[in-house]
Amino acid sequence: MLEHRIFRDLPEHLRPKDALVLNDTKVLPVRLRGRRASGGVVEVLLLKLAPASAGPPAADRWEALVRPGRRLRPGARLAFGGGAIEVTVGEPTERGTRLVTVRSAGDLREALERAGEMPVPPYIERPLDSPADYQTVYARHEGAVAAPTAGLHFTPALLDAIRARGVRIVFLTLHVGLGTFRGVDAEDVRRHRMGAEEYEVSAEAAETINRARAEGGRAVAVGTTVVRTLESVARDDGTVAPARGSTELFITPGFRFRVTDALVTNFHLPRTTLLMLVSAFTGRERILAAYTEAVRLGYRFYSFGDAMFIV
Repeated sequence: MLEHRIFRDLPEHLRPKDALVLNDTKVLPVRLRGRRASGGVVEVLLLKLAPASAGPPAADRWEALVRPGRRLRPGARLAFGGGAIEVTVGEPTERGTRLVTVRSAGDLREALERAGEMPVPPYIERPLDSPADYQTVYARHEGAVAAPTAGLHFTPALLDAIRARGVRIVFLTLHVGLGTFRGVDAEDVRRHRMGAEEYEVSAEAAETINRARAEGGRAVAVGTTVVRTLESVARDDGTVAPARGSTELFITPGFRFRVTDALVTNFHLPRTTLLMLVSAFTGRERILAAYTEAVRLGYRFYSFGDAMFIV
């Protein structure tokens, strides 16, 4: 059954004893734009610290996307923010990214605040009014290169209204990486690789979710990143284990969900892992019917678009 509501009505669809699970990752301003000495435009998107990162605090090795990649040979040096940040391009990785060394005169985090931009998706052409526009109101732990966009709908007032209904609000962390939004090009989806993303589920969060479900409540995931985290730490008996690590979980139709009972999510691009996850949770025909109805009524899609609540 399809029902059309305003997002502020969400508390009416939640039950006392439910656990609303949110991803509190915080997006870093890691998109660097500038020009080469030749005058050509260059862009570096810092994805994550390389595992073997070492050296002084002002020099870090990162995995990054570099454009124009073919023209930037290993050893090329790029300056951003009037020289506040210097990037030395390194070798390519098997994932099509590059290893780069990043240096700043002072604290790199402060330098990124001055010289970097929020890494909004390329289809968003209008500049943000504020970096906070691409950040959830409950973002706490820095490390994401993309926002968990289902959470952008929530305001402090809405969260208070949800708590007032007796719903437990739970936070976990999954640092959203390139893998979440990378399209699926393989004809056989089993060959697609997500890319590892770091997560943490605290003992307190796991206990709250387990208690809610034991008492008849539901685990309501806000966003596909929360679903992937919950199902990565789920036990066979349907409980959640506290854990910290990385996940490459790729959820496709046929997947057996052990913890997730309901889902808040946006409308996603075709041929993406996000749409496959939602199809696995809801059923392909039902989700296509919902999308057809949304298109007919002029709903907005993607990161800053509308949302659906699926039970």
